[in-house]
Amino acid sequence: GIDDPAELVAAGFRLSARMADSHPELMQVLRRRGLGHIHSDNGLARRALRDLEAGLASGRFPPVDPAVALSALGGTLLSLAELRFARPDVDGDQAAVNLAEMVLRMLGVPPDDAHEVARRPLPDPASPTTPTQGTTSSAGG
Repeated sequence: GIDDPAELVAAGFRLSARMADSHPELMQVLRRRGLGHIHSDNGLARRALRDLEAGLASGRFPPVDPAVALSALGGTLLSLAELRFARPDVDGDQAAVNLAEMVLRMLGVPPDDAHEVARRPLPDPASPTTPTQGTTSSAGG
């Protein structure tokens, strides 16, 4: 598995962003009602909060209110989802990588470190311990 809390946050953000392609109907719901779910006790919010708290506990992120950090993370993800629908020409994976880097910087990760961590290979969904080197979208052109 992934041991670095910053990598967990970045990978979770990037994988969540991919739902705009893999589950567009779910992303439509999040676009309309997502802000109300950022602080829910289930689903992606609970996992993101767990990863944020791990980073705070380990000292990877400087002390900050986890709820405020979750607001920054969730708001950024919802903004990316909206961007994907408003501008289909935007490269979703590249935008997610860039925003994951920005989120890590907001959380206090040094810029060079955030740049590297946000670009690490994503875990293979079929095997959570194996990173993927290059992924292709099955959605087609």
